[in-house]
Amino acid sequence: MIFDCLVIGGGVAGMQCAMVLGSAHTKAYAKDKKVGIIMHQRTSHLQNALFNNVLGLPAGTLGKDILEQGKKQLAEQYPEVNQIENEKVQAVLEDEQGYKVITNKNEYLTKIAVVALNYAKPFEIAGLEQYVERHIRANAMKDRIQLRNFNHLIKEGLYVCGTIAGWRSQFAIAAGSGASVATDILTVWNNHEPTKVHDKVGK
Repeated sequence: MIFDCLVIGGGVAGMQCAMVLGSAHTKAYAKDKKVGIIMHQRTSHLQNALFNNVLGLPAGTLGKDILEQGKKQLAEQYPEVNQIENEKVQAVLEDEQGYKVITNKNEYLTKIAVVALNYAKPFEIAGLEQYVERHIRANAMKDRIQLRNFNHLIKEGLYVCGTIAGWRSQFAIAAGSGASVATDILTVWNNHEPTKVHDKVGK
């Protein structure tokens, strides 16, 4: 399968990006687009997170529960998004059709790739090493990294979102970063006309 967009990482930024892309599946510019997400969550910082200060989440919400509920929500609301489980990305390489994403089990071709992993070392994905730099917003003592980008764009067809895009590890910030990348991609699909997806009561 050749994806139009493949999101790498099943944390908050990656899932939020996938959900916004999935929510546009009824739009003319997106209805035939194939979207996938590699749901690698083992190293997500949500695994041991506790949330008391996120708008819309009850105090005491656990990050590990969000990981599971997010997968379920994505599957139920937007089944068009292909969730790829139990695979770890080893390389993201340029290809004549866009990018070749190589995991420990398979290879995928995608026109657009979105890197939504956490910002911890080591970062061992071949093809992306040249973009690794010191994280500009993290405590220097923690030695975090980001991928060099401009407004989430590394280069044509290659995006990054969440903490590895240089944002702080705050839930709302990471989610917003993923949503921002999704709307940038939808804008590209919509002939570069600025695009977002809103649902309204009664419609």
